[in-house]
Formats: sequence, structure tokens, C-alpha cells
Amino acid sequence: MRKLTAEALGTALLLAAVVGSGIMGDRLSQGNMAVALLANTLATGATLVALILTFGPISGSHLNPVVTLADASFGHLPWREVPGYLVAQIMGALVGVAAAHIMFGLPVYSVSHHTRSGFSQAFSEFIATFGLLAVIWGCSRTRPASVAYAVAAYITGAYWFTASTSFANPAVTIARSLSDTFAGIAPSDAPAFIAAQLLGASAASVLFRWLIPKGEQCRA
Repeated sequence: MRKLTAEALGTALLLAAVVGSGIMGDRLSQGNMAVALLANTLATGATLVALILTFGPISGSHLNPVVTLADASFGHLPWREVPGYLVAQIMGALVGVAAAHIMFGLPVYSVSHHTRSGFSQAFSEFIATFGLLAVIWGCSRTRPASVAYAVAAYITGAYWFTASTSFANPAVTIARSLSDTFAGIAPSDAPAFIAAQLLGASAASVLFRWLIPKGEQCRA
């Protein structure tokens, strides 16, 4: 239960940061989308470092269903624990969106109308998630103490080099479909994002099974 609570709380705080900073940035930028995205990016990256360092010792600080699935596929997490992690992450994400909305005086949930459709958007999510898992696996095998900083740095960069602004997380995608704000995604576009995220995570995991075989550690 401690692990599941950590995953739920960590994911809730992550979504509160993503959605809340999106709302704040949008309100203060006076229509300048670049400034709004920059604010959203910096807040998300900074919060990720803090959350991974805080909850990592308790649950591994996955905060992401594809990370949990990949971790289990590497034998680092028992498969019997996976369903609980996934439910905790999704429920936490939904709570985080609700918290952000309440803080800014918005309805608890609102269906998003922010269109993110097309092959380029889905391909962006494949690249974003592939890169995220590559960073996690590479750093966890060679520089485990740097994982929090590396993940946050990657997501900060991927916000800007991917057309989708790097969701890279099915729980985040589901929750943001219920936020008709700057950070939202139309529910009809969410399935393509989730499919691309699963494919990207799978591809990175397969590659790193070969790059760094199980039990082998690379020199930092």
C-alpha cells in the first residue's frame, strides 16, 4: 500500500503541475503561446526532479504506466504488482487534474477540445516515449543517481522538440483529456497517443535489452 500510495500521490502532483502551470502560463502570457509553453515546460521539469527524488525510494517513482510495464518486463517489478501500479497512476492523474482545476476556479473536470490529431502527433509521441525509456534504462544502468535529473531534462527538451509537446505517459494522456485547458487533449485523439506511447516504450525496452544485457553494468 505504501508503494501504491506513493505512485498515486506522485502522479497526482505531477498532473497538478502540468495542468496548473499550463493554466497559469496561459492566463499570464496574454496570448503568447511560446511564453505559455515555456512556463509549462519549466514547471513540469522542475516538479519531475522533486517528485522522482521524493518517491523513488518508496515505489521507484514510475508515475507512468509504460515505465511500470517496462520495469516488469525487465524483471525489476513483480507482474502481480503491475495492476495496482497502473490503477494508482491513473487515479492519481485524475485527482491531480481535479486539484489543478479547483485551484484555478474551474470545473472539476471538463472534456478537452484541444485537437492533437494526425500522424505527426502520434509519431511525436512514439519518439517522446522511446527517448524517455532510453534515458531511464541507460541512466539506471550506468548512473542511477542521475535518473531524476536526466528524466526531467529530457522531458523539458522534448516539450519543445516534439510536435505533441511530449505527453509520453498514458495516465497523463487520459487525465489531460478531461482538462479543457492549455494542457488538454481531445478524448478522440487520446487512443492514438496511448498506442504510440506503448510502441515507443516497447521499442526502447527491446533495444536496451540488447545494448545492456540483463545483469551487465556499463562503466559510467
